Amino acid sequence: MKEKVIIVMGASSGIGEATVKKLAEKGAKLVIAARREERLKAIKDSLPGSEIEYKVADVSNFDEVKAVVDLALNKFGKIDVIFNNAGTMPSSYLIDGKRDDWHDMLHVNVLGVLNGIAAVLPYFVKQKSGHIITTDSVAGHYVYPGSVVYCATKSAIRAIMEGLRQEQRENNIKSSMVSPGAVRTDLYQTMKDESLKEGQLKMQNTEGYGVSSEDIANAVVYAIDTPVDVSISEIIVRPTKQSL
Repeated sequence: MKEKVIIVMGASSGIGEATVKKLAEKGAKLVIAARREERLKAIKDSLPGSEIEYKVADVSNFDEVKAVVDLALNKFGKIDVIFNNAGTMPSSYLIDGKRDDWHDMLHVNVLGVLNGIAAVLPYFVKQKSGHIITTDSVAGHYVYPGSVVYCATKSAIRAIMEGLRQEQRENNIKSSMVSPGAVRTDLYQTMKDESLKEGQLKMQNTEGYGVSSEDIANAVVYAIDTPVDVSISEIIVRPTKQSL
C-alpha cells in the first residue's frame, strides 16, 4: 500500500473522508478531490506527515476530473487506483416531477463515474494495470418508492462497472464496486422532499441504525489490498438487521 498512488473523488466527508484517513494510515500517496475546498484542506491538515495533494473538482465536469488525474501524475509520476465516490441523493416521488434533481443525480452519480473512468483509463491501458473503484449502493439492487431515480443511477453504475471489467480485463485493469446499505453519513442532507428527509433523519437517530463510514472504508481498503491477480468485483456492506 505504501507504494500506491490513489485518487479519491468525493473525499470531503463521509465514506470518502474515512477512506482517505485509512489509506493515509497505510502510507498511500493520495490526491483527494471534492467541491468543498475548506473540507479538503482540513482533511490534509489533520493528517500531518502523509503525502496528500488536493484539488477542487466537480465530478460532473470532465475537465475538472481530468485536472485531478493530471495533478496525480505530475506530483507522483503514476496512478494505481481511482475511487469514484462522489454521489447525491435528492430523493422524491416521480409524481413530483423534480426534473432538476433528476438531472443532478444523473450528472453526479452516473456521468461523474464515467468522467472518472474516461480521465484515467487511457493511462491505465498504457501501463497495463490499474484499479477503478466506485461507490454503488444496495439501491442498485432494489427499487423502492421515493428513490426511483436514485436507484436507477445506481443500477446504471452496476452495468457500467461490469462492462468496464469485461472490456479491460485483458489489460490487467481491476474494477470494483462497494455497495453500502444504510450508512450513518450526511448524504440524506441532499434530500429535497421534507417527508423523506424527516424519515431518514429519524432513522439516523435510532440506536443501532446503519453502519459507519469507516466500515465502508474498510471494504475499499480490502479491495485495494488484494494481490495483482485477484479482483473484487463487488462488496455489499449492510447492517446485519437491514431487511433489503
